[in-house]
Amino acid sequence: MNDLIDALVAALPDLRSGLLITLQLTIGGAVGGFLIAVGLGLWVRSRSMLVRSPARFLIEFFRGTSLMVQLFWFFYVMPLFGLELGGLTCGVLALALNYGAYGAEVVRGSIEAVPKGQWEARIALSMSPAHHLTKVIWPQAWAIMIPSLANLAIMLLKGTAVAYIILMHDITFETEKLRQATGNTFFAYGVGMAMYLVIALVIVGLARLAERHAKARLGGATPLFSAARRRRVAAGSGVG
Repeated sequence: MNDLIDALVAALPDLRSGLLITLQLTIGGAVGGFLIAVGLGLWVRSRSMLVRSPARFLIEFFRGTSLMVQLFWFFYVMPLFGLELGGLTCGVLALALNYGAYGAEVVRGSIEAVPKGQWEARIALSMSPAHHLTKVIWPQAWAIMIPSLANLAIMLLKGTAVAYIILMHDITFETEKLRQATGNTFFAYGVGMAMYLVIALVIVGLARLAERHAKARLGGATPLFSAARRRRVAAGSGVG
């Protein structure tokens, strides 16, 4: 047991480095994926088939192809066309596009899950489409989509483990080095599993805080849910 502890202590600098790489991939991929999800999720809701078709193609393309193949493409194939990207950039880009495509369906579904009456409020309140979307629809859709986006963020975290194929020394890579140093698979991969679990628990905790905050805003100070606003909406729409 002492030998395992000594090997772990010796590997701590490399494990910290691997943790940093994993965090960079996770945070970069999550932020990029969220932006892509929102953009594609709104784009694919267009009433025009010609407008929404490119968005639908992008969503299905990145959902329907392997993340590993996408990583290979960005890291090994793109240089053949004169575009050479670093390993971290390739990893973040592939993760953002892959999970952003999944997230786009979460965004779209959450927006469409907002009750029909909230969409009709725009006419009653004479709001512009953009103002109505940002002030009325999005806060409600955001509260709906947080749990699903959190699940995707955890899946993205686990997806970073394939970064070793583009020479990224992440947690998985450093865990394998620890296994080779100790000869103990159970111990080495137990350490790696614990590191991933801690990051996942942090993501879950942040998501729950965000969800509670979003629901509190909807049920509290948000004008949309105030009694006066409901009465105005009812009066404007002719509802008795």
